[in-house]
Amino acid sequence: MEKIHAKKALGQNFLVDGNVIANIIKAARIAAEDWVLEIGPGRGALTSRLVEAAARVVAVEWDRELVPLLRETLSSCGKADVVHGDILRTDLNRILTPLWAGRWKVVANLPYNISSQILFRFIEERCLFSELLLMLQKEVGDRLVAPPSCKEYGILTVLCGLYFDVERVFLVKPASFRPVPKVDSVVLRFRVLSEPRLEVGDERLFKRVVKASFAQRRKTLWNCLKAAEVFSDDNSLQEAFEIAGIDGSRRGETLSLDEFARLTLSIKRRMDEGFN
Repeated sequence: MEKIHAKKALGQNFLVDGNVIANIIKAARIAAEDWVLEIGPGRGALTSRLVEAAARVVAVEWDRELVPLLRETLSSCGKADVVHGDILRTDLNRILTPLWAGRWKVVANLPYNISSQILFRFIEERCLFSELLLMLQKEVGDRLVAPPSCKEYGILTVLCGLYFDVERVFLVKPASFRPVPKVDSVVLRFRVLSEPRLEVGDERLFKRVVKASFAQRRKTLWNCLKAAEVFSDDNSLQEAFEIAGIDGSRRGETLSLDEFARLTLSIKRRMDEGFN
């Protein structure tokens, strides 16, 4: 592929280390019958290896300068589709399901500047996938495997914990990219659970509770949920905390996944009783 310079505005850092690419392919465990989605293929270094192993690869690329070059490079293999689009706005179900109605694997070096937003998309679209192997900025990766009561623990930690088994695979140093970033990267594996890890009663309510609890990290759970207007009266909120066995004076970052599930169930119970 001809020389294409990375665009800072798109968060591009092209992976150039052949050993890292080989380790990603090995970790992805791509079988001949697997259908694979790649996000941000860049200059296609990883894509070319994926198409060698998989039944088919769909690569979504936002850089319109790269799309025709990728299509030309991959045209001879007959197993790759390059889609021009913004992954945050692309209808993945419309693109993927007509090609293969089974569960897809995702292998991607995510753009640093939108990686968290992409993860939220994957959570919403998880029914399309069996497993995700994602390279992320190490700081983001640390958040996804963080325990409660530390600054890295947050909304993504809790939501990913409900829907995925998350495993750190290996660290990638800055020298593996061009241009060289200022931070380390990490490859994580996300195994999609067949059902949410815990019963939460109402998944939409669960997400609302989690997001509200982290909206103002220095404030108590009571104040965060009151500000989010989960209930119109203080008594119902207090009773929800009591049912869950959780002290409302705690901060959201101290709650485990199990406690968030219990709190959501108790809030739903009060709502179902008409106290909202």
